[in-house]
Amino acid sequence: MTPEAMAHLHAGAMTLPRPWSAAEFAALLATPGTFAIGDSRAFALGRVILDEAELLTLATAPQQRRKGLARTCLAGFHARALSLGATRAFLEVSADNTAARALYDGAGYRQSGLRPRYYRQDGAPPVDAVVMARDLTAA
Repeated sequence: MTPEAMAHLHAGAMTLPRPWSAAEFAALLATPGTFAIGDSRAFALGRVILDEAELLTLATAPQQRRKGLARTCLAGFHARALSLGATRAFLEVSADNTAARALYDGAGYRQSGLRPRYYRQDGAPPVDAVVMARDLTAA
């Protein structure tokens, strides 16, 4: 996927945190260890540094939800991160994003921290970020 296509899909999928621009995606993709899994319907963007992987974002086009695409992208992220030497994966998710939290719980992630009032939005109170982690070497 191009950074422009990623930004377009991200804009349709995200409200909190804010959608990322094509320039932001291009900069991330140019960073060593960063990779994308997916297509124009859904994608995961991750990064591996030494033995740790971070899921930077996971986006599914609204009209493509409830089809297992996010689960497939997340599994692809895990496989790619493991192949690049990661043994543990981390992510942050908005505390009020129940669908994403259910996906991550089902994929073996467990809460490992909390960033109070991390996500800020105009005209609304800040929302906590839940930090989650998963062992990539467990079956």
